[in-house]
Amino acid sequence: MAPLQVYYSGLLFTPQSSLTRGGYLKNIPWVTMKPKVAAVWSTLIQTLEGHTNQVTSAVFSPDGKLVASASEDNTVRLWDASTGKQCGVLEGHTSHVSSAVFSPDGKLVASASRDKMVRLWDASTGKQCGVLEGHTNHVSSAVFSPDGKLILSASYDKTVRLWDKSTGKQSGVLEGHTEVVNSAMFSPDGKLVASASEDNTVRLWDAPTGKQCGVLEGHTSHVSLAVFSPDGKLVASASRDKTVRLWDTSTGKQRAVLEGHTSIVNSAMFSPNGQLVASSSDKTVRLWDTSTGTQYRVLEGHAGNVKSVVFSPNGKLVASASWDNTVRLWDTSTGKPCVVFEAHTSFVHSAVFSPDGKLVASASLDKTVRLWDTSTRNKGGVLEGHTSEVYSVVFSPDGKLVASASRDKTVRLWDTSTGKQCGVLEGHTSFVHSAVFSPDGKLVASPSADKTVRLWHTSTGTEYGVLEGHAGNVKSVVFSPDGKLVASASWDNTVRLWDTSTGKPCVVLEGHTGFVNSAVFSPDGTLVASASLDKTVRLWDVSTGKQGGVLEGHTDNISLAVFSPNGKLVVSASWDNTVRLWDTSTGKQCGVLEGHTEGVTSAVFSLDGNLVASASWDGTVRLWDTTKQTTIEIIETHATINKFSNDGTHLHTSRGILQLKPPLHTGGNRDLSHTLTHSLDVTDQWITCNMKKLLWLPVDYRLFYSAVNHTANLIVIATASGSVFFISLDFTAIPAAYLQPSVKVAVMAGRGFLGLVGY
Repeated sequence: MAPLQVYYSGLLFTPQSSLTRGGYLKNIPWVTMKPKVAAVWSTLIQTLEGHTNQVTSAVFSPDGKLVASASEDNTVRLWDASTGKQCGVLEGHTSHVSSAVFSPDGKLVASASRDKMVRLWDASTGKQCGVLEGHTNHVSSAVFSPDGKLILSASYDKTVRLWDKSTGKQSGVLEGHTEVVNSAMFSPDGKLVASASEDNTVRLWDAPTGKQCGVLEGHTSHVSLAVFSPDGKLVASASRDKTVRLWDTSTGKQRAVLEGHTSIVNSAMFSPNGQLVASSSDKTVRLWDTSTGTQYRVLEGHAGNVKSVVFSPNGKLVASASWDNTVRLWDTSTGKPCVVFEAHTSFVHSAVFSPDGKLVASASLDKTVRLWDTSTRNKGGVLEGHTSEVYSVVFSPDGKLVASASRDKTVRLWDTSTGKQCGVLEGHTSFVHSAVFSPDGKLVASPSADKTVRLWHTSTGTEYGVLEGHAGNVKSVVFSPDGKLVASASWDNTVRLWDTSTGKPCVVLEGHTGFVNSAVFSPDGTLVASASLDKTVRLWDVSTGKQGGVLEGHTDNISLAVFSPNGKLVVSASWDNTVRLWDTSTGKQCGVLEGHTEGVTSAVFSLDGNLVASASWDGTVRLWDTTKQTTIEIIETHATINKFSNDGTHLHTSRGILQLKPPLHTGGNRDLSHTLTHSLDVTDQWITCNMKKLLWLPVDYRLFYSAVNHTANLIVIATASGSVFFISLDFTAIPAAYLQPSVKVAVMAGRGFLGLVGY
């Protein structure tokens, strides 16, 4: 599709130790600042992309050649484990797929779904070859019997059902549970079934007859799953009561209670020799001796809830999947960690070994399955940056610094000339929403969920002041035009004004009845406008703190409000799909700008006040004539809006600079030429120039948040893992084809008509 661009990306993003990179990187002279990359290749072998929603499970085929992944995008996908290529999309389910499993001979896949069905698929062709209908609620799991002749399904309808694989007909309904059945499993010889339920019990059933032959009672809360030991003599059950219990399958009696976890036990598994049980919960994995019921090891290191645990085929390793976005390998004999698999950008639901134990497949909320090499211990090097998601990236007024705010509770400063981190601003005790430079660039203000705003010196990175007083999460902060005040908007329903020279509070602006999303000063600094979830904008007198007006009319939450350059108007953007104009002197509504089909996220005035640009979740930016209150241009882009240029000929967005010719507000019906000139854009997988693909972004370098300095042709990208990197370009060295616009937009002023013509 784009071989040259991928080649460039291969040179830029492969590790520093790559011989190809070392030999040929000089062939990209138009990239003047190159991204920081890892030192060596990591344990990650493949990232399997294609799902459009979170992946709930992944499993290897018996021969290890295929991987099947189940997703909340209603599909199962088949992948070649050696190449990572997708070799089948199994479509047919009408709701989330809970799990997928191969038959013992690897020829079939069974998938369980919230659409109340189990579907059978031919693993070689991907075609559907059976639909097992009968459940009246979500199907939580489906498994094949050891001989492959039966299928077992567990459901929220409180039943377990047996199905004949060859005919697809129901051969038994196992009834008795009084609540949701979370899972069901065959014994190794296929003669018994164990089912785990939210009625706090495990039940044993005779598979050939479907008769109940035991109720295992003792848990005091929901049972997540039950598994048989390799010899079938024991069952281990994991529960929300924080325990694992061992049961004798011949008598149904409780053998041992494995206590020690401090939270819900998510999973349990026997080692291949049956001598150990591994259980996952809280932030730990615990190993237990099945003969004595005593704790053998505690595997600690995860920073989040451990969702699942599995032994390697030889029993020497344990893999644990966690909501800290990692998979960890542990040595069962010592309990020590072997390696941490880091690359997922969201919670990891499950991990599983390949049949030969050489690979681990992990399924994640980030919509991917990843394959890892269990033999290598390379970490690949740690990229510089945050240790969690980045919520905002902003340039300083002079463009020499970038400030990034993160969930990891820090703000980091970066030198744009070198791309190096030049300060870590630590002190917040919860995640930081954003960072804002003062007008002179000497200070940074950071609002946080810890209910404070902190001020920092940009020259030294030291803390200048802690603004305390809010009783709720502080959502945003803004400096006054002269930099002497800070206004902070909070989820305690207030806005507070602070003196930046002393850090002391000046006034509390009270009146909103819902969370305040944002606050902004008027151009002369005499007023503050605040936008709230109570569906109102309120105007406040800065000197007295008195409310000057309540702007009512929106029917949903208000994202933000901004003043016109002369301060006479306020524009508000709302989740009700509208933009509204207000007269600041009277507080009256003077215009409703309708046309967006989804919530409006941002809006700005042109410098003469005659235009408003608004951006929406509907993927468009609209330009409005504030006098006629009509749409005069629609631009298809998922950008947020920053500002109009001083001469009104350009619109600065998060996805590039939009050039407008001639000035739109002069009126009249005409065709307008609209081009993106030297416009840099960062999409999910690409950096583009003038809407043409320039550089492909490998999965670990894709943006979670980005900013573009169009004057310096500099891009800063923060990834979901928290790393931050810079790329700068020399337009004089870029191939000429990239500098030609690829789209022309023809607009009839005042008609709301848009035509897109591809060149």
